[in-house]
Amino acid sequence: MTDTLHTSSNIAAQGPLCTIAQPSEYTLAEMSDAQIRAIVGELLQANKELKVLNTKLSDAQNKLMQSEKLASIGQLAAGVAHEINNPIGFIFSNFGTLEQYLQDLFEMLAAYEEAETGLQDGAARQRLQQLRQDLDVDYLKDDIPNLMRESRDGIQRVRKIVQDLKDFSRVDARQEWESVNLHHGIDSTLNIVNNEIKYKADVVKDYGDLPEVQCLPSEMNQVFMNLLVNAAHAITAERGTITIRTGTEGTNVWIEVTDNGQGIAPENLPRIFDPFFTTKPVGKGTGLGLSLSYGIVQKHQGRMEVRSELGQGTTFHVTIPVHPSATAQTAP
Repeated sequence: MTDTLHTSSNIAAQGPLCTIAQPSEYTLAEMSDAQIRAIVGELLQANKELKVLNTKLSDAQNKLMQSEKLASIGQLAAGVAHEINNPIGFIFSNFGTLEQYLQDLFEMLAAYEEAETGLQDGAARQRLQQLRQDLDVDYLKDDIPNLMRESRDGIQRVRKIVQDLKDFSRVDARQEWESVNLHHGIDSTLNIVNNEIKYKADVVKDYGDLPEVQCLPSEMNQVFMNLLVNAAHAITAERGTITIRTGTEGTNVWIEVTDNGQGIAPENLPRIFDPFFTTKPVGKGTGLGLSLSYGIVQKHQGRMEVRSELGQGTTFHVTIPVHPSATAQTAP
């Protein structure tokens, strides 16, 4: 009891006891104008931050939706390519048969021409000669093989495009690690994105000697596509140049894609592989291409680097091992 009194005495000596209410316990009428202004300011700032965050989330949602649409379009295109391959196959087969039939007809026509001079009936011979002249048979004999040759070239080109689409998307194969020629993957991808490049740039290939590389072919093709399309979009002059170089470095291979476009500002280089970051105008890019490519290269135990100078151009340098470790090949 003494201790209690002693403590109370000490408290009393320090001054009267009072209870300080928390700001949240005040009513609006009890607050000063300064307090009200401070709280309103905080609320306005919080509201502003929420609006900014909401805008960012909305942008991210739109980009994800666009990415999903692009992925769906890619799957659809791959499916269409797969379906086109069947009719192209029998057209190609029938074309060969047609060429043989025409060859037989030309041989028969040549035999008729030889027999024509031996006809005893002068009127019949004259009618045949007139018909030959009206139909311009000699021209047809020269032009039909040319038409067949051009048509065969056209069909072969369609067939090549379809095959490149299939190689690019690997619609007829499982997603497995394979030993592949990366040059074939680059060439197939160039054929797929040709429409993005041909009006803007000339492509220069400086290929070194590469061994076959153990990789996921469709994913590496995706990396090549993103780098090539980005290079084409970076060219703002009337016409530019995209240079593709390859080579080896110890147990690794490297691929470089260089453009002589507008370049990347130094302040943007540290963020260039960030998801959703893009320097393209709104609606022109999702900001996911380089980020996804960076992830694919890392998945292959490689690295992706960038060098750029404003007004001079940009180089993306990809390095991956020829034989990734078993850890990489079993990773999801």
